[in-house]
Amino acid sequence: MNYEILISFIGASMLLTLMPGPDILYVLMQSITNGKKYGIITALGLVSGIIIHTTLVAFGVSAIIKQSESLFFGLKVIGALYLFFLAYKSLVSEETITLNGEVTSISLSKLYKRGFIMNVINPKVSIFFLAFFPGFLYSSTQNTIIQFYVLGILFMLQALVIFTLVSVLSGQFSSYLKTHKSFSKNIKWIKVFIFVAIAFFILFS
Repeated sequence: MNYEILISFIGASMLLTLMPGPDILYVLMQSITNGKKYGIITALGLVSGIIIHTTLVAFGVSAIIKQSESLFFGLKVIGALYLFFLAYKSLVSEETITLNGEVTSISLSKLYKRGFIMNVINPKVSIFFLAFFPGFLYSSTQNTIIQFYVLGILFMLQALVIFTLVSVLSGQFSSYLKTHKSFSKNIKWIKVFIFVAIAFFILFS
C-alpha cells in the first residue's frame, strides 16, 4: 500500500472541496439563513450521495482494468484531459461568488433528502470521479473495487469535515466574501491551478 498516494489524494480532495462551487455555497447559505445545524444536515445529505457515484465508478473502472492495462492508461489520459478542459472552462469564465437570495427553511429530514438528491442526480459528479479516482489507486495487490471505496469514503469524510467547518464559521465566511471582492473575481485562477496540478499528477503517477 502506497500511503504517499493516499496522502496526495486527501490533499487534492480538500483543495477541490474548498473551491467555491454550488455544494459548498449551498451549505453556507443554509447555515447563514437557518443556522449551523441546518448547514451540517445539508452537508450530510450532500456527502451521502457520494457513495452512489463511487459505486458506479468502482465497478465500471474495475472492469476496464481487468480487460487491459493499456485501456486503463487510456482512461487516465482521458481523465487528465477532462481536468484540463475544466481548467480551460474556469479560465474563460467570468465567475464570481454571490450570496444573494433567500433559502426557505425546511425540516431537517427534508433538507437531508434534498442534499442527497442534489448530489445523486448530478451526473458531473460521476464523470469527475471517473477522471479523478483512477490516478490515485494506491495498491497493486488490493482489490481495485475496495480501493475505490476507500477513496470514496476518504473523499466523503474530508468533505464532511470541511462543510461542517463552513457551517460553524458561516458568519466569518460570509463577511469575508462580502468584503473581499477581489477574491470572488479571481477565484478562477485558483481553480485553474488546482485542476491542472491534479491532471499532471494523474498523468505521471
